Amino acid sequence: MYDFIEGKVEYIYSGSISINASGVGYLINTPSPYSFKEGENARVYVYEVVREDELSLYGFKSQEERSLFLKLISVKGLGPKMALPMLATGSVNGIVDAIQRENYLYLKKFPKIGDKVAKQIVLDLKGKVSQVNMAEEDEDDSENDLYDALISLGYKDKEIKGVIGKVDKTLSIGDQIKDALKMLLK
Repeated sequence: MYDFIEGKVEYIYSGSISINASGVGYLINTPSPYSFKEGENARVYVYEVVREDELSLYGFKSQEERSLFLKLISVKGLGPKMALPMLATGSVNGIVDAIQRENYLYLKKFPKIGDKVAKQIVLDLKGKVSQVNMAEEDEDDSENDLYDALISLGYKDKEIKGVIGKVDKTLSIGDQIKDALKMLLK
């Protein structure tokens, strides 16, 4: 099993990145591919899935993110393809907080997560996950989440960088996106 892969980011796709590590290109599914930059070196913490019909790598910017991913896929009825979008649209601390507080509405906002799966997540993981002390990283994650959201809406890098610094970082990610969209539409 791989722990991490370090190398140059060759390509960025909509749900994955390609990393060149010593001349071998690894295609890694990741929740936020646009948080990486082409041509830069990156360390990606990975989880390998080996099945009869699948050989896949799932990669994360931090060990905490990977740890939460592993806990999520241990939940009955929740596989890697359902857990990855959860990490793409929610922060590690936000998901952990929702699990600890039994906030089913928050968990159901993620794609393919309904009542049954949300209840199973809380049942299996409450008390087994804890908040991660990443105050500085949360701000960076928030900015990365905002950037990723605006890129996915079709805005250009230059436009986004012009407004991203003006957005109030104390707002929720949803409100940050609304605030940024208001500025971009002016």
